[in-house]
Formats: sequence, C-alpha cells, structure tokens
Amino acid sequence: MTDQEIQELITSPKKIKKREPAEGYNERDSHRRCNLVLEDASGDERVLSVFIRQDIFFIENFSIGLVYKTKDKALGSITLVRYNGPHGETSRNMDGHYAKSHIHCITAEEVQSGIMQPQEKHREITERYSTFEGALKAFFDDVGIVNNLEYFPELSQMGLFDGHQ
Repeated sequence: MTDQEIQELITSPKKIKKREPAEGYNERDSHRRCNLVLEDASGDERVLSVFIRQDIFFIENFSIGLVYKTKDKALGSITLVRYNGPHGETSRNMDGHYAKSHIHCITAEEVQSGIMQPQEKHREITERYSTFEGALKAFFDDVGIVNNLEYFPELSQMGLFDGHQ
C-alpha cells in the first residue's frame, strides 16, 4: 500500500449504508459512540467504516476515524485517518497537540512496518474545527461521504461560528 493509495481510499466518494445505532449514540465507558458502515463508490467492494467517539464529561475530547478492512488477513483493518479534539494535556509533546484539535493520517511506511493505527508523529494541528460537530462536518467533507446529512441532519443547522476557533 502506497501513500497515494491511502489518500485515494480516504478521499474517494462514499455513502453511509448503515448507522449503528440508527439514531443518536450508545453510551459506554463514559463515551458516546456511533459506528457507520460505508459503501465505496469505486465499485471495488472495499470495506470501509467510521467510528465516532466523544467523552461524555469532557466533550471536547473526541475521535472520528475512517477504517479500511483489507482483504489481507495478516494486515486486517487499518485506521486510515483520525480527527481528534483536544485531550486536555499539554506536556506529552513540544507542539502541545494534545491540547488542540488535530488530525492523524497513517503512512505507507507505518503499514509496511505492521502498524495499523496512525502514529503520534504523523499529525496535523488544525484550526478547521473546534467542536465535535465541526469535526464531523470537516471529516465527512474530507473523506468524501456524500450522504452524511441523511444520517446527521443536525450538521445542516450549524451556526455561523461552529467549527471555527
């Protein structure tokens, strides 16, 4: 898998086929949770899904990720990209990304070395979103999910400054 193939998987048009739960979120381990099953528009029958997690008590702490289930049993599933809110920490890294909105994207080098989750060193601090709803909108736009408003109609009601810092 090359970096170009990873980017194509991330940006190719997709549709939500199923939301679990169908409405709202499940609450478990102090998190709101939702999963999406996607249909890839490429016709290659690629299996893609989305996980959505948000801390119930620290709502700025969330993670939204795109997962690709490979046909290679040795590789399994790969988290291609993950949009995170601040985690409330500042001391782990010099750039302080734990206290800011940030995006992790996996690299071909990581996949080739057997890593299936984007690592901390490959991240982008972003000001494109500052709220959970803003991150959902940015994520859906960036990963090409064309029917997201059918499943998340609240995103069409975002205010003038939602999603911006």
